[in-house]
Amino acid sequence: QVQLVESGGGLVQAGGSLRLSCGVSTTLVDANIGTMEWNLQRPGKERELVASISKSGTITYADSVKGRFIISRDDPRKSVYLQMNNLRRDDTAVYYCGARIESAHRWEAYWGQGTQVTVSS
Repeated sequence: QVQLVESGGGLVQAGGSLRLSCGVSTTLVDANIGTMEWNLQRPGKERELVASISKSGTITYADSVKGRFIISRDDPRKSVYLQMNNLRRDDTAVYYCGARIESAHRWEAYWGQGTQVTVSS
């Protein structure tokens, strides 16, 4: 009933940029998309928050990406984006898009399948 699909990952040199996109598709007629976020997971490590954006536009960034990454959302398109600039090797990870969605007065968290970002030296 809800699917999140990420795109935009790939291989980039250190100092370069990538833009990740994530679209929400749903058959829930009363779906209300709340906070959307990007997380990353490095091999053997736990998933961690990169950035989040609420429906009202409140934004949070991990300290490691402040000043380099920009999160934005387009509600009519049910999409969230992550502009990643000045990429570093330690940004290499699988990036997951997440969204909290309300339907029938219940909020649930949904996640995409992930997109690989690899930063080379």
